[in-house]
Amino acid sequence: MQIRSAKELEVYKKGYELAMRIFKVSGQFPSGEKYALTSQIRRSARSVCLNLREAWAKRRYEAHFISKLTDCDGENSETDSSLDFAMDCGYITNENHASLTSLGQEIGRMLGSMIKNPTPFLISDL
Repeated sequence: MQIRSAKELEVYKKGYELAMRIFKVSGQFPSGEKYALTSQIRRSARSVCLNLREAWAKRRYEAHFISKLTDCDGENSETDSSLDFAMDCGYITNENHASLTSLGQEIGRMLGSMIKNPTPFLISDL
């Protein structure tokens, strides 16, 4: 089966799931965090999917594809750090933190695999 859209990638689906779960849980953060942690964690979580879509559009050029995947990985790491702050500030439970960071780690492993072996995803002119 040929993948026609980044939305069909398992890593995209997991990234989207994580972003939506973070959106829901961050809605319970204190109002004083609205323009700080709440905004930041939502932005970084969403950026994984957004950058993955950009990577998919640039897969004709390996270096551009890898560069955007690296951006995805960076945003995923930023989300992980924000989850640590949220837990340590008492905004999320240890259990919720563990569940969300576990999903983020899975996404990171998938992105790492794509970065190390981009060839199956690239567009060939042959």
